[in-house]
Amino acid sequence: MRTLLATLVLTGVLAACAPATQPFDPDARLDPAALGPKNSQLEWWYVSGYLPESRAAFHWAQFKTVYRGVPYFVSHVAVTDLETGKLVFQEQNSGGTEFRFPPLLVRQGDWQLREDGGRYALDAGPVKLSLTPLKNSVVHPPGYSGTAEVGRMYYQSVTRLDLRGTLNGREVRGLAWMDHQWGDQIPGQQALWDWFGLHLSNGVDLMVYRVKDASGKVVQLAGSWVDPQGVAREVRDLRAVPRETWRSPTGREYTLGWDLVADGFTLKVDAVRREQELLSPATVVAYWEGPVRGAGTWGDQPITAEGMGEFVGGSLLR
Repeated sequence: MRTLLATLVLTGVLAACAPATQPFDPDARLDPAALGPKNSQLEWWYVSGYLPESRAAFHWAQFKTVYRGVPYFVSHVAVTDLETGKLVFQEQNSGGTEFRFPPLLVRQGDWQLREDGGRYALDAGPVKLSLTPLKNSVVHPPGYSGTAEVGRMYYQSVTRLDLRGTLNGREVRGLAWMDHQWGDQIPGQQALWDWFGLHLSNGVDLMVYRVKDASGKVVQLAGSWVDPQGVAREVRDLRAVPRETWRSPTGREYTLGWDLVADGFTLKVDAVRREQELLSPATVVAYWEGPVRGAGTWGDQPITAEGMGEFVGGSLLR
């Protein structure tokens, strides 16, 4: 009953039409290094990684939302063991919270992301990791995802971190990606999206974001690439062409094969495994989150890509 009540409360929160606490300014100049909490209707921090050498993948997210001046919080974590095919998904919507900067501290209950000396420690249930940035944080052009009609989220990232630690007690290492977004969007109801965070073999990190309205119509396609020196640039003439669709056991469809094409690169990207649909009662959202890989060309040079994809299937209420 306690979980059900919390779900009902958060359903109201995420479906509410209350104005954002911080009005969205598309022309705002963001400090890429200011990863701390903001005064917005919705905010999240996110760390994910596909670890091919360790045969594993994971993602962790912390949500902070405000409804009629009252804050609500949800955090969840998913771990995939690619050797056994086992997917573990946990979430919590209770426990004390703490959000501070600098240094960054994001905590709910005993799950936390903490910055210490320029490094980050993520301790969330089965996830216990040390994360060392290999590039500085960036703001993705044009500075946000979404549109005025479906809501917008300011968007900054640390796109490449060295990762070491354990997942479900098993030692792992590899590369991770960290996001921070905040704004006035309502995921799963007001807006859907297809997202990629990819580490390329040439040292470039590629982000692609395809935002859709509730009917599935694409309203924004944005991309950015972060060069080996850590400079973020807009991807120009971007196309994201769906190539293969998978229907989950719940009947929702997710595109898991893509052709990403732009001025300067071509890339075919596919899911490493299909069975990665996550159903979140606490946020009332169904989405696919999992490892992806690809190959193509950057300029006239061959490249490979490894990373994570996130494809939002919609609200659990539909």
